[in-house]
Amino acid sequence: MLGSRFRILGPLEIRSDPDPSVTHTPRAAKLQVVLGTLVVHAGEVVSASHLIDELWPQAPPRTATTTLQVYVSQVRKLLHDADPRAGRKALVTRSPGYVFEATREEVDAAVFEDLYTRGGHLLAEADFPGAARLLRLSLEQWRGPLLSGVPHGALLESAAVRLSELRMTALSARILADLQLGRHADLIAELHALATRHPLREDLHSHLMVALYRCGRPADALQVYAALRRHLLQELGVEPGPQPRQLHQRILAGDADLLTPSGARRVVAAGPPPAPGRLAPVRGFVGRMAELDEAERLLRELPAGARVAVAGMPGSGKSALAVQAAWRAADAFPDGQLLVDLGASGARPVTAGEAVALLLREAGSADSGAGTEEALRGVLAGPRTLLVLDHVSAEPQIRPILRAAAAGCTVLLTCRRLPAGLEAVRTLELGPLRTGEAVELLAESGGTNGSPALAELAALCGGLPAALRAAQVLLAERPHWTPATLAIRLRDEDTRLSLLRAGDIDVKALLLEAYEAVTAGQQRDFTLLGLLPPGDFAVRHAAAVLGLPEEAALVVVEGLADARLVEATEGGYRIPELLRLLAAGRLAARADPAATRAATRRMCTQYAEEAEAGGVVPELRGGALVRLVRAAHDAELWPLTVRLAAATPYEQWGETDAAAAVCRMALQAARRCADGAAEARMLRVLGDLAWQQRRLGQARELYGRARAAAGQAPHWEEYGRSLVGLAELCLDAGAREEAGSLLRSALAVVADADDPATAYEASRAMALLALESAGAEGSADAERWFRRCLRLAEQLDDTRLESFARRSLRALAGEQGEPHPWALEIRPGLWRLRPRTARR
Repeated sequence: MLGSRFRILGPLEIRSDPDPSVTHTPRAAKLQVVLGTLVVHAGEVVSASHLIDELWPQAPPRTATTTLQVYVSQVRKLLHDADPRAGRKALVTRSPGYVFEATREEVDAAVFEDLYTRGGHLLAEADFPGAARLLRLSLEQWRGPLLSGVPHGALLESAAVRLSELRMTALSARILADLQLGRHADLIAELHALATRHPLREDLHSHLMVALYRCGRPADALQVYAALRRHLLQELGVEPGPQPRQLHQRILAGDADLLTPSGARRVVAAGPPPAPGRLAPVRGFVGRMAELDEAERLLRELPAGARVAVAGMPGSGKSALAVQAAWRAADAFPDGQLLVDLGASGARPVTAGEAVALLLREAGSADSGAGTEEALRGVLAGPRTLLVLDHVSAEPQIRPILRAAAAGCTVLLTCRRLPAGLEAVRTLELGPLRTGEAVELLAESGGTNGSPALAELAALCGGLPAALRAAQVLLAERPHWTPATLAIRLRDEDTRLSLLRAGDIDVKALLLEAYEAVTAGQQRDFTLLGLLPPGDFAVRHAAAVLGLPEEAALVVVEGLADARLVEATEGGYRIPELLRLLAAGRLAARADPAATRAATRRMCTQYAEEAEAGGVVPELRGGALVRLVRAAHDAELWPLTVRLAAATPYEQWGETDAAAAVCRMALQAARRCADGAAEARMLRVLGDLAWQQRRLGQARELYGRARAAAGQAPHWEEYGRSLVGLAELCLDAGAREEAGSLLRSALAVVADADDPATAYEASRAMALLALESAGAEGSADAERWFRRCLRLAEQLDDTRLESFARRSLRALAGEQGEPHPWALEIRPGLWRLRPRTARR
């Protein structure tokens, strides 16, 4: 079973990011309906009217639109809990309704359909082992009926019928592939159960007849046909169709051909070496289907004499893809195929003469000396010959070969980067494997494909095929290890590369080849760039780390991209995950702490300035900010540690544990540099985090410490915020008089300090306090305070706070229908259940 994040083929589950072993499921049935419907139709706009029909098939209530909006808000909160970095972004409002945005590999139903389609293609091509494996993987996505336990309206019911039928078709196709592989004896028990459960499915009965006949039980096979015929006549009044009737006649006639699976010869013949002049397929090749299809298309469609290159970082699977594409296109090259590995001799690149000698040896030619060029032309003379040159490092290395091949031989070469001087080459670039493909490759380990840790393991391997293969071997060599065991060991960034060594695969050595192939200056620049947090970075960030102008930094980064040490992305550039770890290790080995500390200072200053300039800095979300704060903290850059934490709202710091880590480091830094205001802020934010987790005693203690630190600083804005926090704890406990006293004190403090942000928070809490009072007077007071919130939000130019104030005013005025009877929005996107006595 592949590790999809959104699981609907069975009970509704959302796997957490980054820990897929943690699952989230809405408790309320209505929320399950909303989320389930949107995930089933991921990538499509589902109108609000369709969602309302799904929620209330008979008669929607008068407040249906408002209630739906509340449900959507709660679904967004659940998605945020599952993925604090990007969960809320998955559910987008788009007229006339909503769209759930997820990749196909994130939704188990889409993974099922994709695997079923690919397995069906392999079945049609008579690749029965591959078809059986993919179809089995597709069926392993299912844990039960679609959204089992969730009420189905029209949309979900139609989806359930379609997917259920597709599941049965995939099951029948998988059984057919297994039959062709001679597994008939193993299938009989399963087929008996299926035929009993589905008495009118002719395909299942036909499969059972074949399995029984091949096991020497023709009488039982005939009884299966008789039972099928009886059910069809009784239920539908029809005779069996052509397939079971023909099988019936063949069994009666004792047809010997029916005894031998049509795939048996293919299975037996898979062992011996390929015929001369043909390359064998790559054993266990998984993924890269789009790239493989494109490589095959180029080989088939480009004219004779064309040159195709497969380029990418070390360990990206260039050689495997090239050989697999050559095998698939073998019929297009009847004059033969040749593979020459120019990297087999070791670290030193072979010379042009050595390359020619290798080719002639592979071709079985003994010519040398004066006859070498003529022998080379003879080997490559066939206009329908394919030459695969693996591990090409430079154009002069293969120049004589290309000159001899110019008459018409097609050349497919692999390289880290396209050598300068090569002309008329069509290039395929290989990056990391997509998540679904990486998980599928790991699932080949046997018996581990159902583990929820596979997605994490794929991420820890950076999607690099060589690393994934190493992980496969480690799991195979240690049966007592599970994928979760290996994932735990690989989480340590200091030792991960050393662990990814198994059999003849040494991931660190592969990456070092690319590192050692560049100049000393490029090595220094690459290791410094390893200081950057994981993910995309812009040229300005590289310039800060390197201490260069942006123009010069762009030249450096582009040079490293050419060397496949950095990759270009839509958002700028990034260092692939395992190369980032290599850079960090080499930087530590350089033992130049002064240069590293200076680069860290420049980097953190750049990010802090961007955050202080206003707006959201994508690179500072979640784990990236934690890394930056830790880098500044570890370098003992105390004011910069505080500055980074202060420059971004704590709502952007990621999940609670990440936010708490930032707070604790910034709190220590604030104390080291005697910044009382920062100390008060960090204590208050820690109090907010404790309050959100309902650790109310801890929250009260932290707010109290924050008030004391702010009073000693003095820093009246933080003093006011700590009072608001204490007041909200009183509201939670029903102590309204004490809450009112604290809030009035907070308002008095911020009035003197001219602090609109704290004034907003105090006014929001005053509005909630007013809502606790019964009658029209309380509603009027709440409206007055919410209008003050709106003015302050406009003054702060904060659209998030402004939207909250407007929603609260509309709900209070009843413009969107009655306020929801059981929930109250107390902070932006944060709802609290009303006490039963307060519900209307």
